[in-house]
Amino acid sequence: MFASAFRLFFLAAVAFAAPAHALAEAPKASFAVTGEATSIPYGWMDFCSRRPQECRQGALPADDVELTREAWAQIAEINRAVNAAIEPISNLEHWGTIADHWDYPTDGKGDCKIYALEKRRRLIEMGFPRQALLMTIVRDQHDQGHTILTLRTSRGDFILDNLTDAVKPWEKTGYRFVKRQSQEDPNVWLAIEARRRVGAR
Repeated sequence: MFASAFRLFFLAAVAFAAPAHALAEAPKASFAVTGEATSIPYGWMDFCSRRPQECRQGALPADDVELTREAWAQIAEINRAVNAAIEPISNLEHWGTIADHWDYPTDGKGDCKIYALEKRRRLIEMGFPRQALLMTIVRDQHDQGHTILTLRTSRGDFILDNLTDAVKPWEKTGYRFVKRQSQEDPNVWLAIEARRRVGAR
């Protein structure tokens, strides 16, 4: 009986301590600077043609995530969970086409766009503002196109990426940022000004 009581006490202590560790202070980042409206990725237009309910949404005022310790823990968990849940596969292998095909992971497989869309969907379902979850196009270290999710927060811009479980400040990714969705309207895409950033508020 003593052993059972001790075990329950130990488990309760662990359960109590775990959130405190998980809620370590969220980091800070700078803010990427966006410029003029630019071309909409073909993949987004194709996604909208097949899932019009996702794109027929009115403009909203720009909104950032208030990056509390609790919010940071939730964001980090979604990034890890989605990365683990989807089997990576190239667009050509998956869909049999070199044309960009953006969608949710209906069969549990996908490339970078599928990961980013699923993270966006799950975070919106959790109550995070759509205006702070921005599909983003970059060029990676090999100058290859890559799609990630930008999280716009009160402490700067952070990146959710299928290539790492770490949620990183945008300027720490090593990517060249090309364009991303407007905060007000997801069907408007804005160029990202190279090497320009502003400090966290």
